[in-house]
Amino acid sequence: MASDPVARAASEGIGGPMGAYAARPRRRWQGTAAILTALAALPLGFGILFRAPCLRTGWNGTGQFWHACYADLPNAYRDSGLGRGITAYLQGGAGAPVTGQPPLTGFFLMLVGSLVPGGSQSSQVAWYFGLWAVITTVLVIAMIWLVAGSVRRPWLAAHIALSPVVALVAFVSADAVGVALATAGMWVWGKRHTTAAGVLLGLAMAARSYPVLILIAIGLLALRSGRLRAYGRTAGYAVLVFLAVLAATWLLNPEAAASSYADWATAGPGYGSPWLLPQFAGHPLPTGLVTALAVVGWVLAVLLGAVLALSSARRPTVAEISLVMVGLVLVTGKSFTVQSSLWLVPLVALAAVPWRDHLIWATGEAVNFVAVWLVIAATTVPDRGLPSSWYAGFSMLRAVAVLWLVVSVWLRVRERLTPPAEPNAEWDDLAGPMAGADDAVLVRFA
Repeated sequence: MASDPVARAASEGIGGPMGAYAARPRRRWQGTAAILTALAALPLGFGILFRAPCLRTGWNGTGQFWHACYADLPNAYRDSGLGRGITAYLQGGAGAPVTGQPPLTGFFLMLVGSLVPGGSQSSQVAWYFGLWAVITTVLVIAMIWLVAGSVRRPWLAAHIALSPVVALVAFVSADAVGVALATAGMWVWGKRHTTAAGVLLGLAMAARSYPVLILIAIGLLALRSGRLRAYGRTAGYAVLVFLAVLAATWLLNPEAAASSYADWATAGPGYGSPWLLPQFAGHPLPTGLVTALAVVGWVLAVLLGAVLALSSARRPTVAEISLVMVGLVLVTGKSFTVQSSLWLVPLVALAAVPWRDHLIWATGEAVNFVAVWLVIAATTVPDRGLPSSWYAGFSMLRAVAVLWLVVSVWLRVRERLTPPAEPNAEWDDLAGPMAGADDAVLVRFA
């Protein structure tokens, strides 16, 4: 962190960066993680305090948009029958609750709903949000410890502990479950536990879709380093675990197992997507075309990830390839919800993105976060809300900010023009079985 100019400037308030002749303390990474855990109370506390107006009203009415304190979790509890509990969810049949989420996320949503005590609806909604606030806080802290324990510079975990993006979006939905599982899978891969990595990444894929890209990123780098056998074990277990979760849910509640994937296939463009902009101009795109564009976005992300992984002079890191692909999929997807920005936060830390770029991205996220609620509010009170043309500009500003991250990582990787001076030098803290391996596949473009 001492080499980061933003971090150096921020440290002036506590005495400035360490001097050239100062004795450096021998602190284990656990000590750094403990300090960052305490500092994480600032954004996490703000994220909960920010929802206070909605807590008072039980997330009813349009006030949740005017105060920008909207969250999917309490609204889902009230509208999707989550209070009926995990038994009703697993029994399936007519009238069984369906969350519209991937199977593992849906399971946890229903499980937490089973823990809500009786009372008025507003009280139950507040309890549900409170329980998820505790769970999300624990998951964010777990990510801090996983990142701090994965890298040679544990202070990189400050990108999670102090991220403005975490403060804004961590408590909107249950995305933190999938993000924490994906981060754990990367950590375990870095420790060379290939089977456990596959299990965790498979669970992550059953909770969110984007961990598929992390698995592909590891595969591309394993191809380059000639470690396909180790990767095959990880990928095999990941697919097996994902299919096992999907099959188990399908046997009990087929509609719940397929709902998120079926909803995606039939959905039109949503907030945050560039494919929504023609709709604001009165020319909505057909659903089939939007689906095709989103699929093309995935294909383009994988192709560009492959180019970066296989043609760079030095082998990129798992986090760098993952960030490039995830960022591209987000900005070309059917929707780019505010909470899906949480997917990028651990990757920003693990890829050692400079704080300047992190804050540029966070600024775009913050502007969009306010704009999206105001444009939704405008559907009920047009003269007070945000015009759609303004929202379109703020939404694209956010997309540009994400692309800024992607381009900055891409350029940083491509600037490594020469192989390392030492043949077995390893850049990637998450290389795992690939550490120190020579290139087995290297693509050269004329």
